Amino acid sequence: MKPLEGLLVLEFSQFLAGPSAGLKLADMGARVIKIERPEKGEAGRQIAIKNLFVESDSLVFHTINRNKESYAANLKDAEDLKLVKKLIKKADVLTHNFRPGIMEKIGLGFKTVSEINSEIVYGVVTGYGNKGPWASKPGQDLLVQSLSGLTWLSGTKKDGPVAFGLAVADMICGAHLTQGILVGLLKRKKSKKAVLVEVSLLESVLDLQFEFLTTYLNDGGKLPQRGSTRGSGHAYLSAPYGIYKTKDAWLALAMGDLLKIGKTIGCSSIENYPDKFSWFEKKDEIAELLSDRLLQENTAYWTDLLNSEGIWCSEILNYKELIEHEGFKKVHLLQQVKAGKNKLTTTRCPIRIDESIFLSEKAAPNVGEDNERINREFKLQN
Repeated sequence: MKPLEGLLVLEFSQFLAGPSAGLKLADMGARVIKIERPEKGEAGRQIAIKNLFVESDSLVFHTINRNKESYAANLKDAEDLKLVKKLIKKADVLTHNFRPGIMEKIGLGFKTVSEINSEIVYGVVTGYGNKGPWASKPGQDLLVQSLSGLTWLSGTKKDGPVAFGLAVADMICGAHLTQGILVGLLKRKKSKKAVLVEVSLLESVLDLQFEFLTTYLNDGGKLPQRGSTRGSGHAYLSAPYGIYKTKDAWLALAMGDLLKIGKTIGCSSIENYPDKFSWFEKKDEIAELLSDRLLQENTAYWTDLLNSEGIWCSEILNYKELIEHEGFKKVHLLQQVKAGKNKLTTTRCPIRIDESIFLSEKAAPNVGEDNERINREFKLQN
């Protein structure tokens, strides 16, 4: 039995943050029903990565919405809304990511929903919170990254702002929503009352930077300074932290005793930096010295040598190399799902409970494909 079996989640959310939380809940046993507009469904069905579609829906939609059901309803139609409210009475959790005020206008704001179901856990995702000058801005990942300071942490000091190569604000916000919902369920068990859970893309991506923000706030307001070398890996950590070119590929060096590293790789110039403070202040010139030496041998040579001395390092893998590696195979992260006549390979839930992993071969549903069964099961229609 999966840990969240018996839990009913109604997902009014679309795109990535809210549905990614629903995915985690579904993988752990919750029954997640997407409430979608008829025919077209949620807008995320047409948001594609690399223009890849499976039947009529994008591949990324299948990735985020596998293991769910779909109930099509026009929330502006009185009869459809009446059916949805009956379904809300049966639910444990409701999530949405409409802009502030939209659900209230429909008649499904937290106050109204908690009157319909006095023990509902009501999860809300916004872009920037409910108030303030940004409240009505589109909650889109790149825009949130751009406002949050995150774009000044990657690349080098020679670059302009650099966007993170993932929808990182959406993903961390989805994780926070999952956490909030689980905490809300615990609170509900104690209080027997409805619980409002609120997260925003902005707050989530700021929380992701808590180390850097705390450093900035307690370091006289000095902005983070990226290194000047291409492989600079961290705006605040000292040399040798970063990625270096080798004779045939690349090498990652994490934090470590710089003097020991210099001695191990035969870079005698590092002896000129015995003071650990200089590892911060002079990290660019130190990185240049390390780069010159590491270019002399292949990555495999360096990883063997450095690992033998207990120095933290790694080769750099692309997706092909990663998936073929025994280390990846041992975590058993991949699974197959069925989407009509198609089989898709995707990732599973990364959480293990009592040594068990959670798999499901059910792909994302077609729009409204579960209406008839849900109407009958929950006696929504007279």
